[in-house]
Amino acid sequence: MQVQINTDHNIEGREELADQVSSVVEDALSRVSDHITSVNVHLSDQSSDQEKGNDSLTCMIEARLEGRQPVAVTHQSATLDQAVQGAANKMTHLIESTIGRIKHQEEHRTDPPLSS
Repeated sequence: MQVQINTDHNIEGREELADQVSSVVEDALSRVSDHITSVNVHLSDQSSDQEKGNDSLTCMIEARLEGRQPVAVTHQSATLDQAVQGAANKMTHLIESTIGRIKHQEEHRTDPPLSS
């Protein structure tokens, strides 16, 4: 699973930050990583010039699943750590739900079997 980190001009995109974010995302998605081909993480600060602590930091995660359209989630918080963790948790739940729905549909297909 490849994780790419992007930041807006209000967040300093240091290598240390990228390593930390990648680690959190990879850890959170480890249970479903077999179904993911790539992950893009976008970090932004909506009010860098304004008062801090008002949930202005946003983490958007887009994951590409094998054979499916990409899925995305967003989480806003007062700190980058909270924003990343919140978005990673949301993504894990979304992917688990999607995989469960796919498995359920496959198990309950009503198509007649293909004859040879």
